[in-house]
Amino acid sequence: MSNYLIDMASKETISFAPKTVSEEVLQNVRTIISTRVGTVPLDRDFGMSMDMLDKPVALAYTLFQSALIQALAVYEPRAKVKNVDFSTEQELTVQGITTPKITIEIEE
Repeated sequence: MSNYLIDMASKETISFAPKTVSEEVLQNVRTIISTRVGTVPLDRDFGMSMDMLDKPVALAYTLFQSALIQALAVYEPRAKVKNVDFSTEQELTVQGITTPKITIEIEE
């Protein structure tokens, strides 16, 4: 099992033919995180709940982690959440912008 860091602030391209299992899992996790529940026509449960929006910061972080763990358990069980950190860049945080950095473990 290996640990990988996913920084949602960085832009990644989609590969329709990932070369490795870990590349496929990482891409799947990014897709799950960036998809809002209810927006996929044939699977309205796919993605993550956005209940954390407009909540106090500490509560929002907790709700995000909970939604992430639940979504990965259903849609990408090969990935296990090890750690979730959030950007602390002062300029963005003051504007209410924060991006997660997620460490996952992939069962290969």
